[in-house]
Amino acid sequence: MQTRSKSDIILPRLNPNLFLTYTEPMNVKQALLDPKWRAAMKEEFDALQKNNTWSLVPLLPIRKAIWCKWVFRVKENSDGTLNKFKARLVAKGFLQVQGFDFTETFSPVIKPITIKLILTLALSYKWPIRQLDVNDAFLNDILEEEVYMQQPQGFENYDSTLVCKLHKAPYGLKQAPRQWFERLTTALIQFGFQASKCDPSLFTYAKQKQVVYLLVYVDDIVITRSSSSLVSALVKQLDSVFSLKQLGMLEYLLMSGFSHPVLANFHSIVPCLPVLMLSNAPH
Repeated sequence: MQTRSKSDIILPRLNPNLFLTYTEPMNVKQALLDPKWRAAMKEEFDALQKNNTWSLVPLLPIRKAIWCKWVFRVKENSDGTLNKFKARLVAKGFLQVQGFDFTETFSPVIKPITIKLILTLALSYKWPIRQLDVNDAFLNDILEEEVYMQQPQGFENYDSTLVCKLHKAPYGLKQAPRQWFERLTTALIQFGFQASKCDPSLFTYAKQKQVVYLLVYVDDIVITRSSSSLVSALVKQLDSVFSLKQLGMLEYLLMSGFSHPVLANFHSIVPCLPVLMLSNAPH
């Protein structure tokens, strides 16, 4: 087996804080008492409202509304410093009933061998590798099924008998990843990209002997190219449809860290890149 040590790969050692300065609330009641976490919850709720995620309606007698919950995370930078307080409203998709609330759920995931191929190609030609993140990715798709959800705790309407009729697929719904991937694929094809037949998460764009490669892993996008002006135009098009966060040069992918010195010596990483990806991928 090819390992990092056998290939003389030394990843930068991080020095995380041993004592956590910030703690995550155990429940909604505790979060609402903390101004920082309440602001994070309001930011998430406002984003859901802005995206027209649901409308409040009376629940039909023959239907059931699934529950939702708040998830709280302290987001840290790579050096262990505080990035932000993140509150996410998640639907309890395990309560969905197949045939009523959802049908198809499969969504493709980028293959490690595809990542190895594209990064090797980019480093061979010395192309820069940029990383993008789609803000509230799952809220960009239109929900096809009729799904009802209870009002989020802490932000209930004065009429507690009303429920949320979902128009978009929030995090937690079984069909949310599939709906998002189909929405992104449709947009990319409209922009002139072609999906790979070997890996549906790889998209290519060719124009006047210039080429762009785009990798998709849920809401993370990695893009590399032979023409900087072409990429800038394509990213601008994407940003006009989806709200993008430009993360600069590639640093993290599938929970694997890539510092600039590591990318500079990427040829030594290539033999064991599948090992890096598979061993660090979330289970």
